Amino acid sequence: MGLVAVPDPDCGLCPRLRAFRHANARQFPDWFNAPVTAFGDDDARLLIVGLAPGLRGANRTGRPFTGDYAGDLLYGMLHEFGFGRGHYAGRPDDGFSLSDCRIVNAVRCVPPENRPTTREINTCNRFLASELSHMPRLRIVLALGLIAHKAVLRAFGLVAARYPFRHGAIHALPDGLLLADSYHCSRYNTNTGRLTEEMFRDVISGLRNRLGDAG
Repeated sequence: MGLVAVPDPDCGLCPRLRAFRHANARQFPDWFNAPVTAFGDDDARLLIVGLAPGLRGANRTGRPFTGDYAGDLLYGMLHEFGFGRGHYAGRPDDGFSLSDCRIVNAVRCVPPENRPTTREINTCNRFLASELSHMPRLRIVLALGLIAHKAVLRAFGLVAARYPFRHGAIHALPDGLLLADSYHCSRYNTNTGRLTEEMFRDVISGLRNRLGDAG
């Protein structure tokens, strides 16, 4: 099977994203400012796919969803339902670990205004496809938002129109894999009421029920 494919530390596949990383590195030299790789073991049964690193979140800390509001909500829910251990403190050295769960982003580099282009999303898809192919026990993929949803389907070579995104939806993919949908747990979505804490809790609770006890 080989090793999972990851971007080069100074990946230049997307020139705009590379230039943005370099600009941030000049302004914030103590930040991570590099492609953010996955967090969690590759033998997990649950893979969570987000959009891209947040500027002051994962781009600063180097761990997906770490250091911003989205991470506070996500990791809190994962801990509540047994997918995480320890105390999440928004730092990569906080000792928090995932249990039967892995987290990755559809786009590995922080994009300006949190908006990757279609070309950037498609270029980075090779790394998501590699992640998926290197998880032998994978049963459920949770897509946080439409972009992540479409990226997962593209990685599997599936037609997106056959699997419409809808918060709370569960799609049966070939080979028995399930694709679950949720609105992204961003501050914008929670502030506008598009996603409430209870809505997100229902999603994570449902995944725990489907998987049963930690495997």
